[in-house]
Amino acid sequence: MFGKFKYYILLHFIILIWGFTGILGKIISLDPIPLVWYRVMIALISLGIILPILKRSLKLNSLREFLLLAFVGVLVAIHWVTFYMAIDLSTASLGILCLSTTTIHVAWLEPLITGRKFSWIELVLGSIVIYGIYFVSADFNAQDYEALAYGLVSALLAAIFSVFNGKLAQTMAPTKITFYEMLAGGAFLTVLLIARGEMTPELFDISIEDILWLLFLGLLCTSFAFLVTVELIKRLGAFTVSLSVNMEPVYTIILAIVLLGENEIVGTQFYIGASIIVTVVLINPILKRILRKNG
Repeated sequence: MFGKFKYYILLHFIILIWGFTGILGKIISLDPIPLVWYRVMIALISLGIILPILKRSLKLNSLREFLLLAFVGVLVAIHWVTFYMAIDLSTASLGILCLSTTTIHVAWLEPLITGRKFSWIELVLGSIVIYGIYFVSADFNAQDYEALAYGLVSALLAAIFSVFNGKLAQTMAPTKITFYEMLAGGAFLTVLLIARGEMTPELFDISIEDILWLLFLGLLCTSFAFLVTVELIKRLGAFTVSLSVNMEPVYTIILAIVLLGENEIVGTQFYIGASIIVTVVLINPILKRILRKNG
């Protein structure tokens, strides 16, 4: 029992780290695109060093595999950019709250991509989430609505690449998937920065504080968290991990209140809506589990 308990503690430590990624969007002074570029490049370099040491093969079987991984990698990069745009325009709480709707998007995307049947319970839960978003946006100004749009686009992209990654993981090691997606995402963001005229010496003129937070984001929140999560899924099972990950918005909102004082920025209606959305996110996998057991 104690042996498994330490893995549960480690799992929630990882989720807390993921929750901190939204906070870093407010702490790091970079704009969203350069911020994500640094995150991806640091993660890519660290994985490029770690995976050969762990003797993980990076060999692909076909050009089709590479192109699919590249496509998903670009989606991941755009997902992170829109996520940090939402946070930059509003609050970390709003950004992560929008992201928590990813599982609801998966509910209608998965049947379209994989062919599985639609679930009536997922349709009901999705409707409740929309009601929660109505509460969250009750006191919004124009900039907050723009942030909400970016956040929901980010969640939709997360759902799309999650479904694709689920299919890829059936025939490919998760470490290989992540490496090539980071490679494609990094290449895409590099081209984007060049096209926008932002690949200049100023891009590398950042403070020591930002460098340290970027290393924390790229190494601990991305590379380390991913590698540990793969091991935790083996130890605890995919359901336990996916259920626990739904606590991320709760941790982020608490961190945002403590570290950023966001309770003074957003009102009561926001937290009512947040409670509705988080509750739906938490009960979604539990209801599915019960329905599966009852046939």
